[in-house]
Amino acid sequence: MPLFANTPVEKMTGPYARRWWALLVLCLSLLIVVMANTSLIVAAPDMTKDLDLSSSDLQWVIDGYTVPYAALMLVLGSIGDKYSRRGALVLGLLIFAGGSVMGSLVDGTALVITARAIMGVGAAVVMPATLSLLVAMFPKRERARAITAWTATSGLAIAVGPLVAGWLLEDHAWGSTFLINVPIAVVAVLGALTLVPPSKAAGMGRIDYVGGLLSILSVGSLVYATIEGPHFGWGTGPITAAVVAGVGLVAFVAWELRHPHPMLDVRRFARRPFSGSMLAVLFFFFGTFGSIYYATQYLQFVLGYDALETGVRLLPLAGAVFAGAAATGRLTPKLGMKPMVVAGMALGSVGVFLLTRVGTGSTYTDFLPSLLLLGFAIGLSVSPATDTIMGSFPESELGVGGGANDTALELGGSLGIAVLGSLLGTAYRDRLTDLVGGHLPATALDAAKDSVGGGIAVAEQIARDPAGGSQQAQALLDAVHEAFAHSVAQTSLIGGIVMAAGTLIVLAVLPGRRAAGADRGQDAARTEQVRETAAAR
Repeated sequence: MPLFANTPVEKMTGPYARRWWALLVLCLSLLIVVMANTSLIVAAPDMTKDLDLSSSDLQWVIDGYTVPYAALMLVLGSIGDKYSRRGALVLGLLIFAGGSVMGSLVDGTALVITARAIMGVGAAVVMPATLSLLVAMFPKRERARAITAWTATSGLAIAVGPLVAGWLLEDHAWGSTFLINVPIAVVAVLGALTLVPPSKAAGMGRIDYVGGLLSILSVGSLVYATIEGPHFGWGTGPITAAVVAGVGLVAFVAWELRHPHPMLDVRRFARRPFSGSMLAVLFFFFGTFGSIYYATQYLQFVLGYDALETGVRLLPLAGAVFAGAAATGRLTPKLGMKPMVVAGMALGSVGVFLLTRVGTGSTYTDFLPSLLLLGFAIGLSVSPATDTIMGSFPESELGVGGGANDTALELGGSLGIAVLGSLLGTAYRDRLTDLVGGHLPATALDAAKDSVGGGIAVAEQIARDPAGGSQQAQALLDAVHEAFAHSVAQTSLIGGIVMAAGTLIVLAVLPGRRAAGADRGQDAARTEQVRETAAAR
């Protein structure tokens, strides 16, 4: 057997023999892409102190990764289809590793945000490439199992990222959390060259770069407005970005409807399995990413767990993801995709609603049921939805399919963190003002209202001030904890309502098993027609 995998998938007469080993490489690549965000959550307090980050700075350190990641996936997935999916994977991993090295070395806010943006570009190349290669390598009878493993890896990364980052932060500075990615990326590159076969689309034709640019403009502007507006006010910048996103989306749809070879055939959204699955992914990650974002803050700032202790307490979520993945692997072939997706979304909604019980005196055990339900829901519903999305695309558009799925995932997560994070901040500020508004100087109150971390810092300053004292500091600390617990409960109510509404929408949109089978037959006929047209050319 040759050391390097050189035979293209398209020239193989049967299934690729080492496809399960190749899947391990794809999952490893996916792992670091997701870990890049989850590990940063527990490193944020150290970064804030060391770099003296404002609330706006910290938000853009986190989301400097998100904007290019979400905006570029569709275009870069198409380029991977055209030229080389494996080449795209390797290039993306190298870009990602380069950004990680830069992030570990720099000590200025602007440079850290730049490093995160470079990592986001690399992730936008890697993410769709993993899905397109998976679908290209695996025969249809095994594809659902492979996608289930891919999905479980995402859930694993949510817990492993904080755990590994917390372990490193015990003895090292925050820059070490960037370096987590580098050895994994190197192993993944070597694994890609030796285990993952080359693959590209046959008879794809020219890439629709105009549609690609319009998609970048639309998605990038939407994500920017979503991040900037709710957190820092709807000034000129966010409003302009929202208008550009709306105009760009209309222009994108109009262009794609007229183009003979569109970047993304928007007529596909008229098919209920595809549109329902895209909505499911978007709504699901809206609720889960948002709730995990503020639950992690509660564990650190209110309960006082350090980074490692927080990571350990997120491990049950990863275990629940694997349990959900095992359940969906057995039940989806028997019951169909719709019951699994809807059941997972319903359980996720319950998990978010349970956080409305959080109050003063809540402990980790109050969060554990929600983490278990959210993890199980991820495993149960995301892989059937992803399998349906990828099954809606012909072989020549697998990268675009992966980009569409991952854009829905990242857009949903971005919306969840931005919108629910904004609601969290507003509820916290209002409640803290009610509790201590008349007892603190204006400057101290403004600092305490900026964030729960800011409130704790003000309490520590009062404790050190001879004019203050431990009693006043403890009173403020209690108020900060109460205000943040109140904001978690209020925000979870809104997040749960949004997820529940999304569940009902997906329930209405997704077809039953018989109608879905008819849609798959029509898709197969269209795919065969495309192949015959390409062969005739």
